[in-house]
Amino acid sequence: MKSKLKYIITLIVLLSFTSIIYGFRIKKDQPSTANKYIGSGTVGIFLVAMPLFLFKESKGKNMKDYMLTKENIKKMQAKEGENPENQ
Repeated sequence: MKSKLKYIITLIVLLSFTSIIYGFRIKKDQPSTANKYIGSGTVGIFLVAMPLFLFKESKGKNMKDYMLTKENIKKMQAKEGENPENQ
């Protein structure tokens, strides 16, 4: 069984896009209500769905591997000196 979080994130994204599209469709008739729909859709995507997605994808990963530390800089410099034969 796949993760329920994946389906929750997908649902939030779809609802957010639907809210944004609906807001743009009613913009001429009801501008203040339309802005609320557009704003809530944007909040849903960027403040709810994206953090949930990042949490789901980063589970079990070591964040120190992705940080720019002296050790990682030395590793990158060592790899930079190793050129493949075809270059």
